[in-house]
Amino acid sequence: MKYHISKTVTGTFDEVVNKVKEELKKEGFGVLTEIDIKNTLKNKLDVDFRKYTILGACNPGYAHKALLAEDKVGTMLPCNVIVQEKSEGNIEVAAVNPKASMMAIDNDSLKELATDVTQKLEKVVAGV
Repeated sequence: MKYHISKTVTGTFDEVVNKVKEELKKEGFGVLTEIDIKNTLKNKLDVDFRKYTILGACNPGYAHKALLAEDKVGTMLPCNVIVQEKSEGNIEVAAVNPKASMMAIDNDSLKELATDVTQKLEKVVAGV
Protein backbone atom coordinates (compact mmCIF):
# COMPACT_ATOMS: atom_id res chain seq x y z
CA MET A 1 0.00 0.00 0.00
CA LYS A 2 1.36 3.41 -0.97
CA TYR A 3 1.76 5.98 1.78
CA HIS A 4 0.38 8.70 -0.49
CA ILE A 5 -2.32 9.45 -3.04
CA SER A 6 -1.01 11.53 -5.93
CA LYS A 7 -1.43 12.82 -9.44
CA THR A 8 0.21 15.36 -11.72
CA VAL A 9 -1.79 18.13 -13.35
CA THR A 10 -1.03 21.01 -15.67
CA GLY A 11 -1.44 24.64 -14.67
CA THR A 12 0.29 27.26 -12.63
CA PHE A 13 1.48 26.47 -9.14
CA ASP A 14 -0.75 29.05 -7.45
CA GLU A 15 -3.83 27.91 -9.40
CA VAL A 16 -3.26 24.33 -8.31
CA VAL A 17 -2.72 25.29 -4.65
CA ASN A 18 -6.01 27.22 -4.72
CA LYS A 19 -7.81 24.31 -6.42
CA VAL A 20 -6.52 21.89 -3.78
CA LYS A 21 -7.84 24.18 -1.03
CA GLU A 22 -11.25 24.31 -2.76
CA GLU A 23 -11.37 20.52 -3.06
CA LEU A 24 -10.37 20.09 0.58
CA LYS A 25 -13.17 22.41 1.64
CA LYS A 26 -15.70 20.38 -0.38
CA GLU A 27 -14.70 17.31 1.63
CA GLY A 28 -14.98 19.06 5.00
CA PHE A 29 -11.29 19.88 5.52
CA GLY A 30 -9.84 23.16 6.65
CA VAL A 31 -6.22 24.17 6.11
CA LEU A 32 -4.59 24.67 9.51
CA THR A 33 -1.07 25.26 8.26
CA GLU A 34 0.58 26.24 5.01
CA ILE A 35 4.33 25.81 4.74
CA ASP A 36 6.20 27.30 1.80
CA ILE A 37 9.22 25.00 1.59
CA LYS A 38 10.93 27.02 -1.17
CA ASN A 39 10.98 30.21 0.93
CA THR A 40 11.73 28.39 4.18
CA LEU A 41 14.78 26.64 2.74
CA LYS A 42 16.00 29.89 1.16
CA ASN A 43 15.61 31.79 4.43
CA LYS A 44 17.02 29.11 6.74
CA LEU A 45 19.70 27.46 4.59
CA ASP A 46 20.18 29.85 1.68
CA VAL A 47 19.45 27.05 -0.80
CA ASP A 48 17.26 27.16 -3.88
CA PHE A 49 14.41 24.68 -4.12
CA ARG A 50 11.43 24.17 -6.40
CA LYS A 51 7.97 25.52 -5.54
CA TYR A 52 6.72 23.14 -2.84
CA THR A 53 3.92 23.81 -0.36
CA ILE A 54 2.71 21.60 2.47
CA LEU A 55 -0.91 22.10 3.49
CA GLY A 56 -1.86 20.75 6.92
CA ALA A 57 -5.49 19.76 6.38
CA CYS A 58 -7.95 18.77 9.08
CA ASN A 59 -11.48 17.45 8.99
CA PRO A 60 -12.58 18.37 12.54
CA GLY A 61 -15.24 15.68 12.86
CA TYR A 62 -12.91 12.88 11.89
CA ALA A 63 -10.04 14.31 13.94
CA HIS A 64 -12.27 14.40 17.01
CA LYS A 65 -13.40 10.79 16.51
CA ALA A 66 -9.81 9.66 15.97
CA LEU A 67 -8.61 11.42 19.14
CA LEU A 68 -11.40 9.79 21.14
CA ALA A 69 -10.42 6.38 19.78
CA GLU A 70 -6.66 6.83 20.32
CA ASP A 71 -5.26 9.73 22.33
CA LYS A 72 -1.81 9.71 20.70
CA VAL A 73 -3.11 9.72 17.13
CA GLY A 74 -2.52 13.47 17.20
CA THR A 75 1.09 12.67 16.36
CA MET A 76 -0.22 11.83 12.88
CA LEU A 77 -2.48 14.86 12.50
CA PRO A 78 -3.18 16.93 10.49
CA CYS A 79 -3.36 15.18 7.14
CA ASN A 80 -0.64 16.66 4.97
CA VAL A 81 -1.23 17.48 1.33
CA ILE A 82 1.67 18.67 -0.81
CA VAL A 83 1.73 20.66 -4.02
CA GLN A 84 5.05 20.71 -5.85
CA GLU A 85 6.18 22.00 -9.21
CA LYS A 86 7.88 19.09 -10.99
CA SER A 87 8.60 21.24 -14.05
CA GLU A 88 7.08 24.44 -15.40
CA GLY A 89 3.35 23.83 -15.82
CA ASN A 90 3.51 20.29 -14.36
CA ILE A 91 2.32 20.28 -10.78
CA GLU A 92 2.10 17.24 -8.53
CA VAL A 93 -0.52 17.00 -5.81
CA ALA A 94 -0.03 14.33 -3.15
CA ALA A 95 -1.90 13.57 0.05
CA VAL A 96 -1.01 11.27 2.89
CA ASN A 97 -2.82 7.92 2.79
CA PRO A 98 -4.36 7.64 6.27
CA LYS A 99 -5.03 3.92 5.82
CA ALA A 100 -1.31 3.31 5.36
CA SER A 101 -0.26 5.39 8.36
CA MET A 102 -2.96 3.96 10.66
CA MET A 103 -1.72 0.42 10.00
CA ALA A 104 0.93 1.19 12.63
CA ILE A 105 -1.80 1.44 15.29
CA ASP A 106 -3.68 -1.64 16.46
CA ASN A 107 -7.13 -0.09 16.84
CA ASP A 108 -10.09 -1.24 14.73
CA SER A 109 -12.00 2.01 15.30
CA LEU A 110 -9.17 3.96 13.71
CA LYS A 111 -9.05 1.65 10.71
CA GLU A 112 -12.67 2.52 9.85
CA LEU A 113 -12.03 6.24 10.26
CA ALA A 114 -8.84 6.00 8.20
CA THR A 115 -10.76 4.31 5.38
CA ASP A 116 -13.31 7.13 5.35
CA VAL A 117 -10.67 9.88 5.42
CA THR A 118 -8.64 8.13 2.71
CA GLN A 119 -11.71 8.11 0.46
CA LYS A 120 -12.20 11.83 1.06
CA LEU A 121 -8.56 12.60 0.25
CA GLU A 122 -8.79 10.45 -2.88
CA LYS A 123 -11.72 12.65 -3.97
CA VAL A 124 -9.66 15.77 -3.26
CA VAL A 125 -6.75 14.62 -5.38
CA ALA A 126 -9.05 13.36 -8.15
CA GLY A 127 -10.89 16.70 -8.19
CA VAL A 128 -7.79 18.80 -8.80
